[in-house]
Amino acid sequence: MMHSPRPALMSPALAAVLALVLSVAPHAAAAQEATAPAASGQPAPATAPAAESKPAPYDGRLERLSEILGGVHYLRNLCLKAKEDTWRTAMEDLIAMEAGSEQARKERLTAAFNRGYRSFASVYASCTEQAVVAEQRYRNEGATLATEITARFGN
Repeated sequence: MMHSPRPALMSPALAAVLALVLSVAPHAAAAQEATAPAASGQPAPATAPAAESKPAPYDGRLERLSEILGGVHYLRNLCLKAKEDTWRTAMEDLIAMEAGSEQARKERLTAAFNRGYRSFASVYASCTEQAVVAEQRYRNEGATLATEITARFGN
């Protein structure tokens, strides 16, 4: 068997990436409520391993976290004088740890990150007060989501 089924509990490495999200969100303000869009992907073609067709119980939340990381990455670089790659690097680490060699899962997480990035790129061309507030809210939502994922699925 090429892939073993993914355990219900997240890896310690994922917990470390989520801790990064928590450590960068300085405020514990109420996070913006958001729901992850329902996954509409069909099972992979017959050539894909069976393990890819069964998502982890936290995949929806992980995709939303990926979208948040993309949005924060765009907004932080829009508003900071010096560019930073912290959020993109965190996303790359998250994909490496969570998706491994599961191509469909990598694509879903990458698409979510890009969706978050592009959604703000289509609205903000310069740093405004609203962009700063949006970035803070997204960081808070990401911290809340990371806490929930870690508390429920961490080992």
